[in-house]
Amino acid sequence: MHAPSQTLARLGRAPLAVGLSRVSLLASLFACGVALTSLTLATLTPGAALAQPADEEEEDEEEEAPEPPAEAEEEEEAPTPGTPLSVFPRAETDPGALRAQPPPAAPVKAEPEGERVYAEAWWSHARPVLELHGYYRLRAELFHNFSLGRIDSPNFAMWPMPIDNHYTTADNVYGPALCTAEESDSSGSSTDATYPCKNKTQAGANMRFRLNPELHISDNLRIMSQVDLLDNLVLGSTPIGYSVGAEGGVRQRSGYSPLGAFDTTQEPPSAGVNSLNDSIRVKRVWGEYLTPVGQLRFGRMPSHWGLGILAHGGDGYDDDYQSTSDRIMFVTGLRSLDLYLGGAWDFSNEGATSASLGNPQGQPYDLAQLDDVDQYVLLLMRRTNPELQRLRLAQGKLVVNGGAYVVHRRQLLANDLSTPSGVGENQLDMSADERANSAFVRREAIAWIPDFWLQLLYKKFRFEAELVTIQGSIESNQAGDGGEAQEISQWGLATELEQRLIEDRLRLQFKFGWASGDPDVKGISPIANGLQPQFGDDTISTFRFHPNYKVDMILNRNILNRVQGSYYFRPSVDYDFLRKSTGQKLGGGAAVIWTRASEFIQTPGHARDLGVEINAKLYFQSKDGSLNDDLEKMGGFYTSLEWGVLFPLAGLGYQELEAKNMQTTLGSGAAETSTAQIVRWYMGILF
Repeated sequence: MHAPSQTLARLGRAPLAVGLSRVSLLASLFACGVALTSLTLATLTPGAALAQPADEEEEDEEEEAPEPPAEAEEEEEAPTPGTPLSVFPRAETDPGALRAQPPPAAPVKAEPEGERVYAEAWWSHARPVLELHGYYRLRAELFHNFSLGRIDSPNFAMWPMPIDNHYTTADNVYGPALCTAEESDSSGSSTDATYPCKNKTQAGANMRFRLNPELHISDNLRIMSQVDLLDNLVLGSTPIGYSVGAEGGVRQRSGYSPLGAFDTTQEPPSAGVNSLNDSIRVKRVWGEYLTPVGQLRFGRMPSHWGLGILAHGGDGYDDDYQSTSDRIMFVTGLRSLDLYLGGAWDFSNEGATSASLGNPQGQPYDLAQLDDVDQYVLLLMRRTNPELQRLRLAQGKLVVNGGAYVVHRRQLLANDLSTPSGVGENQLDMSADERANSAFVRREAIAWIPDFWLQLLYKKFRFEAELVTIQGSIESNQAGDGGEAQEISQWGLATELEQRLIEDRLRLQFKFGWASGDPDVKGISPIANGLQPQFGDDTISTFRFHPNYKVDMILNRNILNRVQGSYYFRPSVDYDFLRKSTGQKLGGGAAVIWTRASEFIQTPGHARDLGVEINAKLYFQSKDGSLNDDLEKMGGFYTSLEWGVLFPLAGLGYQELEAKNMQTTLGSGAAETSTAQIVRWYMGILF
C-alpha cells in the first residue's frame, strides 16, 4: 500500500495534470479542424488536386510518368501542396498544378465475346459435384425358442427349429444324435456321443455398407443411385475352402483347407460361387430434372407413400426390405398452396426378354407385349414446406398434410412357369422356336389400389393414418391352364399418435394397425409356395403390410415376417436422458404389443389372441455426424442394445383335438407353447 503522504501528493497533482491534458486535447482538435477545412475546400473546388503523400509520389515515379521539359522545370515552380486549381485551369497559367495530377487510368480492354459468361449460361462452366450419403452397420442377433415350443414338421412350421436340434414329430425324426449325455442335458453320465443334440438358440451377425451417391450436374439436374456392398452378409458365411465344381455343386476341399475347422480367412461373396449375391449390388439408379413446370424422374427409383404399409422406400438405418420401381414419373403443383399432382408409368413385369448368353453386350428387348404387367400411378398430395411447417407449429397453428395415391395395374397373358420345360422369364439358352412356342396362359388380372394418407400436426402432437384397399379380379389363378377365377378384396389401416414433451426428450406413442384376414385360408402367413388354396369362396382377402413397416421384434417382424391378417395395439415410450443440440443423445425406450388375428380360423389354435410382446432398448448417438445439424436425422456413430420377449397365446397353440393327439403320441408336455426371446446389438456409422 502507498503511504498517506504519497497518496495526498498524487491527489494534489491530479487537477493540474487534468488541466494540461485538456489544453493539449483542445489544441489537437483545433489543428485537425484546420487541416480538414483545407482538405474540404480543395475537394469542393472544381479541378482541385490533393497533395500526394511521399510514398504515393514514389509510386508515380515508378510508373515512369513522362517528365516535363527541362526549361519548364527551371522557369515554373510547382504550386504549394494543397493549393486549389482555378475553376478552368489552363496549361499556360497552371502548368505545375496540372503536372501534379495523377496520370490518367489506362483504358480497360474489351473482353472478347467468347470469354464472357452470362448468368443464364453459368451451368455450362460448372463441374459436376459428387455427394455421398449412406451408412455402415453391423447387427448381432440372438433368437431363442422362436419355434415357440411347437413340434411341427419343418415344411409346415411358422419358424423351423434349429437344424442341430433333435426332435420327433408324429411322422418323422429330425436333427442329429451326436452329443454326449452332458451336451444333451440328459440324466446319464455316458461320454458316448450317441445322445440327441438339443438346441433352441440361433445366433449370428450380419453387415451392410450402403452408399447413396448423388451426382449434381447443376441446380436442376442430378443423378441419384444406391449401391450396397456386402449386403446383409452373414459374418463367417464365406470361408475359404468352398468353390463351384465344373458340373455344378461344390468341389472337394483343397489340401490347404481340407476341413472347415482349418479355415483361416474369408472370401468375398460371389454369386454362384460361394454366395447367392455378389459383393456389390447396385440397387437403384435414376435421374431427376427440374423444369419450370415440374420435376421429371426416370429410372429405377424408390417408391414410398404415407406411413409405408403399401409402398416403403426402406432407406432407414435398420431396414431390410424395399419398394423399388422401374418408373417414369412427373410431378408438378402449386407451391404457394403446397399442392402437388403427379403421374407415373411403371414397368412392373415385362416377361421374357431377348437376353442371350451368346451375345451379352447386345441390347436386349421385350419379346412380347401382351404378357406385360402394366401399372399406372396417379397421386394428389398436400405437403407443407418444411420451413413453413416449423414456423406454423411454433406459432401454435394446425398443419394438415395428406393425399391420395391411386394405382391401376393389369395383365392379359402370363408366362409364370419356372420348370425347365417351361418358358420362364429367365430361360437364357432357348432357341427361337422354343420362344415362339411359349406356354402362355390367359391371366386377365386387373386391380385398383387407392391409398389415402393423412397427417395432422399441432405443436408437439402428431396424428398420422394410412388407409389402403386392393380391389380386383383374376380370370385364371394358375401358372398353367385350368385355373379358377378369383376376386381380390383386401383392406389395410395403420394409425400413429405421438406427443412430445420435455423439450422433445419424452416421446409418447400409440400405434394401431389392422390387416384384413381370410376365413377361407389355412394359415396367416403363406408357408408353402404359390397361392394359398381357398376352401370356401374365391375371394383373396388377406392384406399384408409391407415387411419394412415394423411394429415389434419377434412375432410380426420375424415369425410372421410382417403384419398380415391381424391387428395390433402398441403403446410405447422413449426418453432421451442426454440430448444436445449437436445431435448427441443417450436414451431408452419400451413398448408393449398385443397382436390378434382378424380371422380366428386362420390361426393354428383357432383363436384370435396371438401373443403379447414386450420390447425394450437403450441407444446412444455420437455428435460427430455430418447430419447432426438436423435433430430429425441420424448421423455419426449410433449403437443400440435391444431385448424382446414374446408370450404366445391360444392362437399360436394347438387346437383341442390336435393337442390331445400330441400328448398321446409325444408326452404330456408336447402340446404346450413357451416364450421366445431376442437380443439385438446394433452398431452403425451414418453419414
